[in-house]
Order: sequence, then C-alpha cells, then structure tokens
Amino acid sequence: MSEITAVSIMPCLDMQNGRVVKGVHFVDIADAGDPVACARAYCAAGADELAMLDITATVEKRDTLIEVVKRVAPVCSVPFTVGGGIRDVASAEAVLKAGANKVSTSSAAFRKPEVIAEMIKEFGQDKVTVAIDVDVNPALPSGYEVYIDGGRTATGFDAVDWAKKVRDFGVQTILPTSKAGDGARTGYDLPVIKAIHDACPECVVVASGGAGKMEDFLAAAKAGASVLLAASVFHFHLIDIGELKKYLAANGVKVK
Repeated sequence: MSEITAVSIMPCLDMQNGRVVKGVHFVDIADAGDPVACARAYCAAGADELAMLDITATVEKRDTLIEVVKRVAPVCSVPFTVGGGIRDVASAEAVLKAGANKVSTSSAAFRKPEVIAEMIKEFGQDKVTVAIDVDVNPALPSGYEVYIDGGRTATGFDAVDWAKKVRDFGVQTILPTSKAGDGARTGYDLPVIKAIHDACPECVVVASGGAGKMEDFLAAAKAGASVLLAASVFHFHLIDIGELKKYLAANGVKVK
C-alpha cells in the first residue's frame, strides 16, 4: 500500500453547450445542471478543488468555453482547473485570464509535447495539469493505452511511459481517467493509479473515472491518488462531500 498523504476532493463539471453534463464511458450524455449553481454549491459543500472540462472542445476544434469560465470563476472559492481545447500557450492564457487557477491539457499535449514545456515556462509548474485518458490494452507494458480526442482515438502509446515523459517536462499533476470506468460508478481503475503513482512518485496523481461509493475514494487514496475527482456521484447527490471526508478520516486518510 502507498503511504497516504492529505487528499483533496475535486468535483468535476463536464461541460457541453454551456451546461454541466455527465456521460458513461465518454458517451450517453445527460444534463446535470447550471455550471455557476453547481460551482457555488460545491464550494459551499466543502470541495477542496474544482475542475471544469469542456468535453467536446478538442473534437470540435474550438477553444474552451471562455464565457462560462468567466461566470464560474467569481463564485469559486477553491482552486479551479479548466480543461478542453487547451492546445497552446495562447489558449491556456485566455483561460487563466478568464479566472481559472490552472489549466489541464490532454490531446494537444500528446500530439505536440513541446506545448507542455512552453506552458510550464510561461505560467509555472503549478498551473499546468496533464490529463491522460486510458483504456486497457494487454499488449502494452503497463497494460494501459493512451487515448486522445475525448477518449475516441487510440494512440498505441503506453500510458505509464507517457506519464513519465510528462513528468520529465516538469509537470507536477497528472490526471489519468479510465475510459472503462468513466461514469460507470464501478470504482476507479486502481492499477493505473498505482502504476502512475509508483512511476512518478514526485507527482500529484488525480483519481478520475468510476467513483460510485465512498469505499472507491478510499481505495484510490490507498493506491496513491492525492486528489479524488468525481462527477456524477456529486451531481446527482449520491455522495455528500462532508460525509465523504468524515468517512475517509475515520479510515485513516488525512483530508484537507
């Protein structure tokens, strides 16, 4: 078992057409509310961080929803990460100027890795997260393959090898999301969390994709995640953030 440090709870607002949505396995999208109302409610409920992901910006080859970022940022009392359509320094700068504290990049970083170094040089290590969408591929050394374009495009590249490359660019926060687990509420993909944590122990690993019950968050923390991201269980009021923190603390996990 990995040593557990203090963990953060991070609700994620998946965005499409200006609304919070939630899908299963990156498809079957359902409406989940207004982003400003959701952000305000999560901050009041005890969230430690907040993420907002424009889930179709990359595929539609457009910038992220800057106007939505400008509306959400003022009600956000915790660090606010925005991803989707972040493909270069200019698009990252626009999001940060709109009020985000951090940016998350995935497909663009994979296609043009030098973008990662450029962003870190411009904004600093603490402003840049690299997200890695993964799915199982037994043919690869780690058993996990990198996917891009919102989980639509297989790359043939090993997920843990990519995490190491990302770390070597100076990235401090890595966010792997299991395509198989996304929205399914069957538990986080623990082997990939542990593999990336073990390969990059100096990095913050964000658990993402699959949380369905409180025990799933505990398991992810034990696997090495120090930020626990979830969407549908919070959006649809299946898990209360305050109760989750009490549960984790009672089971030996330091919480913020």
